[in-house]
Amino acid sequence: MSSLCPFANVARAGEHCPRKIEEKQDKHEAEYGDKKGVISPKCPFGYDSHTFKLGPLSCVICQALLFESSKCIPCSHKFCKACISRFNDCPLCGADIERIEPDSELQSIVDCFIEGHARIKRSQVDEDTSIVGDEQKKVIYEDISLERGSFLVQHAMRAFRARNFESAKARLTLCADDINEQLDRLGSTAELCSQLGAVLGMLGDCCRAMGDSSSAVSYFEESVKFLSKLPSKDLEVVHTLSVSLNKIGDLKYYDADLQAARASYSQSLDLRRSAVKQHPNVLSQVLDVAISLAKIADTDRNLGNEDAAIDGFKEAIECLEPLKLNPSEAHLEQRRNSILEFLRSQLTDKQSPLPTLSV
Repeated sequence: MSSLCPFANVARAGEHCPRKIEEKQDKHEAEYGDKKGVISPKCPFGYDSHTFKLGPLSCVICQALLFESSKCIPCSHKFCKACISRFNDCPLCGADIERIEPDSELQSIVDCFIEGHARIKRSQVDEDTSIVGDEQKKVIYEDISLERGSFLVQHAMRAFRARNFESAKARLTLCADDINEQLDRLGSTAELCSQLGAVLGMLGDCCRAMGDSSSAVSYFEESVKFLSKLPSKDLEVVHTLSVSLNKIGDLKYYDADLQAARASYSQSLDLRRSAVKQHPNVLSQVLDVAISLAKIADTDRNLGNEDAAIDGFKEAIECLEPLKLNPSEAHLEQRRNSILEFLRSQLTDKQSPLPTLSV
């Protein structure tokens, strides 16, 4: 799952990605001179606009909001069902877990929190006045909520990293439903298509991790549909779109549908080659082209087209060998060497362990 928040670069007027909160603070300081007149947001559950701080409605294992809240017996400590099911002893107190019981009352509170607190939006900062002595001062009441999409995606990413895939999928589904509602009202704007494409790709990752390959393919295909509506000159969009196509190819490959896999890989390669032509100095794009060439070549080999496979592996090597990377790009050099090692092994051993390469 991508670590990028799909809402990070598309904040609407009056709404802020969590990573952009500092910008709002700086604006207030510039306009009012200091922060003395600002009342910081205080959520009774421990959440606010400045951090994703853990609160009593969070699971300490996945560090996301509780999903399928469950209570350990006899110690009564509470966690997500999927998280605590991996333990024999309570992670908080060490007590033996005799059994796990659902806590529907707590989960109801969590669900109300998401529907209530996370939905609070203000188009602009509210202002009021207060009298201090003989002086009238402006008091700024800051937004006490997170933008809903960022809020849900953040908790989904936390849950996904902790392998609580059901929780991640549930949060992302809520987010996708919200965006679809906006699409119905506002039409297919570039902003909404970008957000929905990214969220659908994350849902595909969840389904793939859960072993549901058919649902994963459906989500990735939906992601491709929305991302394809966006300008092809945007490198981030091109990368996300090509990755979704490669993931479709990987799933088709493992399902032994090699012709369909090759078609998806080829679409990804075409996008990446076009990106290299438009941005020849972005070396990560060249690495992406080499990966796509390797995937197609490996598929050709499994289809019995050995000559085409060898040509593909050689072309990928020719893309990577001349690259000159700066010392500051050590992470790209490591990735380049890893890909080259794989490609050269295909020409010598003629083995086909696809696709361990990063998409």
